Amino acid sequence: MKNIFLFVFLMILGNSFAQTEGYSKNNDSSKTYYKIFGKGEPLLIINGGPGMNSNGFEGMAKTLAENQETIIYDQRGTGKSKLKELNSKTISMQLMADDIEALRKHLKIEKWSILGHSFGGMLASYYATVYPDRIKKLVLSSSGGVDLTLLSSPNLIEAGLTKIEKDSLNYWNDKIEKGDTTYAARLGRGRAMAPAYVYNSKFIPIIAERLTQGNSEINGLLWDDMQKIHFDCKNKLKNFKNPVLIIQGKQDIISNEIGELARKTLPNSKLILLENSKHYGWLDAKEKYFTEINSFLKS
Repeated sequence: MKNIFLFVFLMILGNSFAQTEGYSKNNDSSKTYYKIFGKGEPLLIINGGPGMNSNGFEGMAKTLAENQETIIYDQRGTGKSKLKELNSKTISMQLMADDIEALRKHLKIEKWSILGHSFGGMLASYYATVYPDRIKKLVLSSSGGVDLTLLSSPNLIEAGLTKIEKDSLNYWNDKIEKGDTTYAARLGRGRAMAPAYVYNSKFIPIIAERLTQGNSEINGLLWDDMQKIHFDCKNKLKNFKNPVLIIQGKQDIISNEIGELARKTLPNSKLILLENSKHYGWLDAKEKYFTEINSFLKS
């Protein structure tokens, strides 16, 4: 009886986050893997990177799915959204934005809200310049910015590390640059970097593991593309009149000035700085982070 009860309980628990997964077809015949949680108004979550899959955002998606439908997806070339080749013709900001639009059409969604975190905030901002009429509300979570100011900002990752952590990071970076691409080396580097990303040290193992998952080739191709196209969304976003929430940690590796620039650019926006929080607000300041986002999406 206990085993039957446990099985039924787990079935109920699973159904409380009833999920749909599948693939949408892109304009170049590649496919985008997606996963859906909850019911209600659709919210697309664009994860950070670039070059990372959406696995680390499933927990956030499930929490937000208590109040709406949430959608996560693997950006092209990551996770289950595989590409035969990785080069400048298969990886670009325009293609990434077009993939998002193809996903919207596949899901038969007229308009959706979008939450973009870190690089995902940059991609969300770019999508808003290309397909502004498809967005209801926009959340920029620790976004990399609406232009390339980030590249000229001080290195806040190193600034957030102790001397011992910097020495450890240099050690692992040197090993990786010399050809050691093992999981142990990537995890070692992740452990050294993680303290810059979270205020509360108990989350270091989670972030260290996440930092092992990046694809450096995709990362490089997208930063090259952003510089090639002179990524700057400010002029077009000045005409984006829909509500925008900009939320990030006061001690974020993304400087508060970058958040303030987005606030000044977007006419119907507000900026919230989370106390005792770095780059992952839903870890460091969980209650405040989710309360602010849910309140914004409901209003």
